[in-house]
Amino acid sequence: MSQSVQSKSDPRDREVVYPAGETQVGNLATPVNASTLTKAFINNLPAYRKGLLPQRRGLEIGMAHGYFLFGPFAWTNPVRGTQAGNLLGLMEAASIVVILTFALSLYATVLDENKPVSTITTPHPPEAFSTQEGWSNFATGFLVGGIGGAIFAYLVYQIFI
Repeated sequence: MSQSVQSKSDPRDREVVYPAGETQVGNLATPVNASTLTKAFINNLPAYRKGLLPQRRGLEIGMAHGYFLFGPFAWTNPVRGTQAGNLLGLMEAASIVVILTFALSLYATVLDENKPVSTITTPHPPEAFSTQEGWSNFATGFLVGGIGGAIFAYLVYQIFI
């Protein structure tokens, strides 16, 4: 056997991937999730940004989802390229937002009262995600933002394209 083959317990393995906290949980620190760039990016997303109400988190996330869902539905439906096709794309995007809101509401009803798990990337998750009321408020904001984002995308598409 060659000398260049490293054994499984090589101490240099800890230089790249190592346990972050308790090893039984499986939370590993890697060069990707432990980097300051990744932490800054993830912690500035609406879901983890500090100081936001659950409705505001849902509103921001819903607007992005509604806005980006309109395009694929408008361009891939059976009557694409017509005025009815664009309206159908709006209705399809809004229906997916309603389905996702229903799924968020279901999650809120079955949520146990445990605090969200902190990870190496998100060491301080928002407290609003630990209660049913927080998830319900998040779902309400998601519904309003998602339908509003889809309507905005429809209007932009109608005006500029």
